[in-house]
Amino acid sequence: MDRNNSNAFGAQNYVTEIGNYPIKVVALGGLDEMGKNCYVIEVDNDAFIIEAGLKYPNNTIPGVDIIIPDFDYVRNIAHRVKGILITHGHDDQFGALPYLLNICKAPVYATETTIQMIISTLSSRFRKIDQHRFVKVGPSDTLDIAGHSFELFQTTHSVAESFGFALKTHFGNIVYTSDFMSDYSPLKGFQFDLPKVSRLSESDKTFLLMTESESAEKPGIASPRHKITPLIQSLFEDTPGKIFCSLYFQNFYNIQEVINLAIKYRKKICIADPAQVPFFDKMAQIGDLVIPKDLRITASQIKENSSRDILILVTGSGDELYKYCKDICYGNVPGIKVETKDTWIDAAPSVPGTEVSYTDASDTIFRTDCKVLTLGRKVLSSMHAQEEDLKMMISLFRPQYYMPVKGEYRLLMANAKLAIDLGIGLNHFNTFVYDNGMALAFDEQGKPVRKLIMVKSGDVMVDGSSVGDVKEQAIDERQQMADGGIVLIGIPYSSRKKKTLTNPDVQMRGFLYLRESESIVTQISSVAISYANGLLSQDTPINDIERKTADKVSKFLYKQTEKEPMILVKLLDVDAAKDLDPR
Repeated sequence: MDRNNSNAFGAQNYVTEIGNYPIKVVALGGLDEMGKNCYVIEVDNDAFIIEAGLKYPNNTIPGVDIIIPDFDYVRNIAHRVKGILITHGHDDQFGALPYLLNICKAPVYATETTIQMIISTLSSRFRKIDQHRFVKVGPSDTLDIAGHSFELFQTTHSVAESFGFALKTHFGNIVYTSDFMSDYSPLKGFQFDLPKVSRLSESDKTFLLMTESESAEKPGIASPRHKITPLIQSLFEDTPGKIFCSLYFQNFYNIQEVINLAIKYRKKICIADPAQVPFFDKMAQIGDLVIPKDLRITASQIKENSSRDILILVTGSGDELYKYCKDICYGNVPGIKVETKDTWIDAAPSVPGTEVSYTDASDTIFRTDCKVLTLGRKVLSSMHAQEEDLKMMISLFRPQYYMPVKGEYRLLMANAKLAIDLGIGLNHFNTFVYDNGMALAFDEQGKPVRKLIMVKSGDVMVDGSSVGDVKEQAIDERQQMADGGIVLIGIPYSSRKKKTLTNPDVQMRGFLYLRESESIVTQISSVAISYANGLLSQDTPINDIERKTADKVSKFLYKQTEKEPMILVKLLDVDAAKDLDPR
């Protein structure tokens, strides 16, 4: 597999423009990672951005809300960007879109379902999302964007109206499959348009094929193990109590299966989280996730119905979903109570970054003593292309060049290996396993450029409203607080007398239990006062005194406890306070 150049990992020769090559492809996210998908495809002098996703931080990055791609390269070519394509409604595809739109004025092409998902998901974080920027498309439409032909084809994925596309170039089509699986579902919005895929593969040469890699290590096909109906239908028939079902709100396919079962067995459906109700209402307006009015109830109406006739849908995203599951189990959601005769269907297995919170929520559900059915990854297949799904797509398109995308390095390699092993002409010289920031360029003859071209890429951390300002030092400090707690020391002193006046105020959080702290607080006070007084007598700058005293206390505490809490020392000048007093 061509990795272009092993020096790529340490390369600093970033370029703001790749150069005057007819075709260029570069990933700003999505390679050697799960999530944060973003790909730039340039044809002649026009550029198209495919996806603008986010990923969630793991527990080694405390205090960071989300991680998005570095869009510096897009900023430099923004005048050449003719369109942004979001292939489906998952936040690893669209979560960074508002940040991208701040620097790029191109229109956003997406299906109606995806547009509504974007608006519903992001409107709480952003005051206004300019809906005029969206161009609504059908999942198998033919588009003309700035004179470039895009043939969309609908795919089967866990959210409705997902699509891949074929972009026509002088050398043949660039085909991007997005997320898919070879299933021919009767559910509205989930039909894989195999006829169009077949026509595209027969009518035009495929120059470059880009396929997802998230399940490339898994043998067989994803279908039918993505369906939960066969696994839970018996519960709808004979469960004596209420049925709780926890699902990701972005997993339309499984939610629709549950709604269909509720309709079949005439169960009343309660959406547990009131904050999710507007989302379901909006989706119903466009024909997705429709719940019949006579079967829709609120939490306050649960008592008016027989327990065996109630389905409670618990939907949400990631950690928020798991937290809400715990709130229900603890009895913190008005009108909803988990009883022993009830059944809980846990169909929201953890994703990267949420393993700890998922385990905590799962344990809490089991503590309620209700019947629990856990549908983990060993039972329930994610709706991503597995080995045979990928082989089918590669065999249909028979590309001249192949580029696995979307996945950690081992998954990209697994995807590349199965493509080469197919024996259809792909080999180590026309199959590209790249890193984020490495540009795949083709010259005027349609041959790959065999030199290292790097653009700036990386992770931009978003902390609340702060974008990219979360520095490594801040992450280290947050991790230190998470591991060892924090000790706050406030020391009153006189700048005129150059000495401390009273014992310091010592506050501790997450460091020691209260019953263990009295003796250590006395010792901390003694160390801090003694050291600070010595520095005050030497006219040491206050900032240096605070820093050096904190370091002294830190070393003392490590000797005493073998713990390393974060130490913050603040000197408070009593004389300065008196000078400011108008009396």
